[in-house]
Amino acid sequence: MFEKRQGIVVWVHSLKQLKMLRKFGNVHYVSKRLKYVVLYCDMDAVDQTVQKLCTYSFVKHAEPSYKPYLKLEYESKIDKAKEYDYKLGL
Repeated sequence: MFEKRQGIVVWVHSLKQLKMLRKFGNVHYVSKRLKYVVLYCDMDAVDQTVQKLCTYSFVKHAEPSYKPYLKLEYESKIDKAKEYDYKLGL
C-alpha cells in the first residue's frame, strides 16, 4: 500500500532552483540559512536520484539518509532479576 521512502539531504549553493528539486521527490524541509533541502523519494531510486542531483551545477553534494538501515528497537540493559529486586525495594 505505502511505498518505502528514504530521505536525501541536498546541499545547494542557491535556493533559486528549489522548484527544480520538486521533480525528484517530496520536498520535506528547506533551510534558508544553511542552504540545504530534505526531500523524500522511493527507496529503490535513491542511488540514481543522488547521482542525478550531483550532476547539477547548483548542488554542492547530496547524501542519502541512513535511518532505514538503523536499528530503532532498543534492548534494556537492566536484568530482569534486578528489575524485580527494585520493585520489591531490596
